[in-house]
Amino acid sequence: MSTFASAKYRHRLPQLDGRRFLTDGGLETTLIFHEGWDLPMFQAFTLLESERGRAALRAYFDRYVPLAVNHGVGFVLESPTWRANPEWGAKIGYGRDALARLNHAAIHLMREVREAYENERTPIVISGCIGPRGDGYDPGKVMSVNEAEAYHSWQVSVLRDAGADMVSAFTMNNFNEALGVTRAAQAAQIPCVISFTVETDGRLPTGDSLADVVEALDAATGRASAYYMINCAHPTHFEGALDPDAPWMKRLRGLRANSSRRTHAELDNATELDAGNPVELGVQYADLSRRFPHINVLGGCCGTDHRHIECIGLACSVPA
Repeated sequence: MSTFASAKYRHRLPQLDGRRFLTDGGLETTLIFHEGWDLPMFQAFTLLESERGRAALRAYFDRYVPLAVNHGVGFVLESPTWRANPEWGAKIGYGRDALARLNHAAIHLMREVREAYENERTPIVISGCIGPRGDGYDPGKVMSVNEAEAYHSWQVSVLRDAGADMVSAFTMNNFNEALGVTRAAQAAQIPCVISFTVETDGRLPTGDSLADVVEALDAATGRASAYYMINCAHPTHFEGALDPDAPWMKRLRGLRANSSRRTHAELDNATELDAGNPVELGVQYADLSRRFPHINVLGGCCGTDHRHIECIGLACSVPA
């Protein structure tokens, strides 16, 4: 298995230099609604078990990375491992040995994509994607910080050993779990990004504000996270929570918004995909980029596909 040596950017993440980076869109919603894959509980990592599934994942990323190459910007490759953690894997019969093998396979696939596309103008960073232990929309019973660190340490270490440059925890909805992931990454000596989801009022599902949580995390860890992101919410849900004069805003570097304006509850109960308007989403991103030029990692979440990222890339084509 791959080790530290294959981690190209672990000690210097190029997106921290301020240049623009794109990333992908809604992997699971694309595979389910556009391509007809049956992904139990949104577990895209299961596709790594077959040649057909791996080909589908490769084709998915092959639609995105050329957009960055064409714009002369970087790209962050997020591995299809959002739910490749012990509790979610166990729900469909995967033990830790199988999960470790598939986390490694995911990073190997990301390396193949990087080798195919990376050039001097388009650095490609490989991120090991981590999801919440529970439901991303509902914090449920919140773990203690120590429980969260112990739980996520296993996948963080597996992704590190597989050769990821960094790990990114998406759809974080409470302070304790975000802090646990950060501490796990600190212990594993791998850079980490924490990405929060928010409700229509711009607050985490626990009711905490983004400002309070980011400030508290930085205080508790000595600013250990490489940066913070927002994902799985529409720009109209969180733009009011972004204060250009607040110091914490400089720590927010990435956006992966939904294309849909629906609430989390509405999305949970939807039987059809709401893809929103790709052009409108691009315009909204361009406005946010003008207001906050330090936000330089741009992608999508539920309902978005390569069309949305193409519109975002075009609308935000002025270099950061």
